[in-house]
Amino acid sequence: MTNKAWIKIIVALLAAGYFFYYATTPADWHFIDNVNLIIHEAGHWIFWPFGEFMHVLGGSLTQILVPLMFVVYFYIQGQKYSASLTLFWLGQNFLNVSVYAGDAVKMQLPLLGGDNVVHDWNWLLIYLGQLHNTNEVAGGIKALGIIILLLATVLSIYFSLPKKDNDQKH
Repeated sequence: MTNKAWIKIIVALLAAGYFFYYATTPADWHFIDNVNLIIHEAGHWIFWPFGEFMHVLGGSLTQILVPLMFVVYFYIQGQKYSASLTLFWLGQNFLNVSVYAGDAVKMQLPLLGGDNVVHDWNWLLIYLGQLHNTNEVAGGIKALGIIILLLATVLSIYFSLPKKDNDQKH
């Protein structure tokens, strides 16, 4: 196996290690959350013209859409290794959103703007008549995040390995 393949495998394993560590401590603040918070807040403004529901949902939705756009971009470009690494970011955002969704009843997370701002997931789940299903909603979002992290791990290692055919673009 080539040095390049080993380096890719090491990077994939380091990414997996970091993001699975994140999965065990999703309620803690991590460096990557700074980026995600900016994306989340921008999402509210991006979706503001589409009505109140989309304005409130837009923060969490944008947290998912931005890394997904990178995954799709790299995949379309034939850069499957890069796409698989970016899946880690997508999975992490699902975990992050699950923590916010899970706080919909207790509303204990600190929010930008303090106590005078709307808790997105409290508002969304009340609007949808699903506040009583907060744990199930958060659990489903978290499960998706874990599945994506597992997929990212498998794919990033797989796409690290040298290929025998002409498909060398990873």
